[in-house]
Amino acid sequence: MYSFFSVMILICAVLLILVVLVQNSKGGGLASNFSQGNQVMGVKKTTDFLEKATWTLAICLAVFCLAASFTIPHEKVDKPNTEQAQEAAEDAPAEDAAETEAAAE
Repeated sequence: MYSFFSVMILICAVLLILVVLVQNSKGGGLASNFSQGNQVMGVKKTTDFLEKATWTLAICLAVFCLAASFTIPHEKVDKPNTEQAQEAAEDAPAEDAAETEAAAE
């Protein structure tokens, strides 16, 4: 499930980048090129569509990010018993000292 949301995040992010790059803050962008051919939709409708697409993709991106954060796979890690860890730490120097004495002989 996490991989599905990751793919959707990537697709949504790429589409959002493309839609934002098509727009121009001063109204010049690629949307202005459609003003010459008003056969399908006019410039005003094109900019409205691009604005709605931007908001929709931004909301979808936020929703997919939240959904992905809830579906992150977690590995269960067994925490060692602190008493066992302390005993192992105390035994280790004694064993190291015995090994060094044996090596010195």
